Amino acid sequence: MNKFILVQAAAQPSDWVLFFGHFHPLIVHLPIGFLLIAGLLELDRLTRRNSVSPHTITLILFWSAVSATLACVFGFMLSQGGGYEEDTLSSHQWQGIGVAVFAWLAWAVKSENLGRIFPFSQLLYLPALGISLLLLLSTGHLGGNLTHGADYLTQYMPGPIRTLAGVPPKLPELKVEPITDVNQAMVYQQIINPILHSRCVQCHNANKSKAGLRLDTPGMIKKGSEDGPVFVAGKGTASDLIKVCLLPEDDDHHMPPKGKTQLQEGQIALLTWWIDQGAPFDKKVSDVQVNDAIRPVLASLTGGGPVNTGANVATTGPSPESPVLTMKVAAADPKVIDELKKAGLLVLPLSKEQNQLEVSAVNARTFNDTQAQLLPKLSTQIVWLKLGDTEVSDATLTQVAKLKNLQKLHLEQTNVTDAGLKQLKGLDNLEYLNLYGTSITDAGLVDLATLKNLKAIYLWQTKVTEQGIVNLKKAIPKLEVIGGITEKAAAEFAKAASPEAKLGEAKK
Repeated sequence: MNKFILVQAAAQPSDWVLFFGHFHPLIVHLPIGFLLIAGLLELDRLTRRNSVSPHTITLILFWSAVSATLACVFGFMLSQGGGYEEDTLSSHQWQGIGVAVFAWLAWAVKSENLGRIFPFSQLLYLPALGISLLLLLSTGHLGGNLTHGADYLTQYMPGPIRTLAGVPPKLPELKVEPITDVNQAMVYQQIINPILHSRCVQCHNANKSKAGLRLDTPGMIKKGSEDGPVFVAGKGTASDLIKVCLLPEDDDHHMPPKGKTQLQEGQIALLTWWIDQGAPFDKKVSDVQVNDAIRPVLASLTGGGPVNTGANVATTGPSPESPVLTMKVAAADPKVIDELKKAGLLVLPLSKEQNQLEVSAVNARTFNDTQAQLLPKLSTQIVWLKLGDTEVSDATLTQVAKLKNLQKLHLEQTNVTDAGLKQLKGLDNLEYLNLYGTSITDAGLVDLATLKNLKAIYLWQTKVTEQGIVNLKKAIPKLEVIGGITEKAAAEFAKAASPEAKLGEAKK
């Protein structure tokens, strides 16, 4: 982990610093506008000999210098939050300071303040203005790289322009045969490779292989990075390829880098499952073990068809269907559905015949405890509930506890605690629970031990211990615990990383 990020983490900037820092994107547009106007006015004066009041240009340069200085200050405050690539951030900062310095110099010359001290200072005016404009363009480009990724401008660049600019050719689109029967799908070719191609190959290919790592062919994946293999066959969460995906997004070693499209939860689960099965490159789904946790993820690839357990398990027939997915329930009140939609929730039918519903807050990140009081109005129809990354807390779980047919519950990245989990004891049909990124502890797992139908639970980056997981599995022997890496383990991994031995070095 680089020194810049470590210093920031230790400093723990106050809310005041980060509050003003978030004004940087607003303020930074002011010097851009002012300097461009000053440059165009000077260009017009020089080429067309038009008379432009020196006072007008002086005033514009003054405010360009002031706003550039403020942008530097607010930008520095924003950087204290961490999560930025060190080299790019450093260049962006110093070039931003350069914009401010040369803007002040251009103003000092134009206003004749400097002329009183240095008689020949007028010779510095146009060079100072020109340098400030060039630095402005470069600084803006680096700022875009920090926010959107280093290849933001070139990602969709047409071929002829790529050739003129000396940019490597665009990677060919991956052609994958559609999956009609997931049991017959090739694990690597049709499931894993599309994930790597869409999220990783952009920075790890034949043209650009950060840290010496290529993920575009089986041979290169097996070879690993300049620091060694990136996966340990049979041990998904012990593999660097998975570890870096589980780190917080603001961590300097997290992959994909901040600003890039991140891996979805299901994609990480598929990658982990693939490595757990020995990272096969030539097997079908039916040739490997399919556990209860990964089965619904695989089923979603073909619209929810049955997925066999695989050749490595004694039972080879389709998995038994949950009773709540076949029971007949009354149709939901359209007025209630409209209320949920007005709150920003998606309400999707799972079955037209049985009237079960999926309710998702994927587009309602501000969904809160007050709005959650609407949920019990569909107490029998809601079977899948996705409240991940919203503002809900333990109060919402009081309402969730009334959804007696609930089979899947997403609470990842929310404010729920152990106290809230006590409310879930009566959800006898609950089979899937996602608590990734919450503050629950072993005490919360004790309350879940009564959920005998629970088949899968996600515990990435929580405060539970290995002993707590062992105790829970004793109470529910068939339970699949996904996410063996805890916050402590992730922190130890980040601490142990070094410039000579870490996959996260790919960002440098």
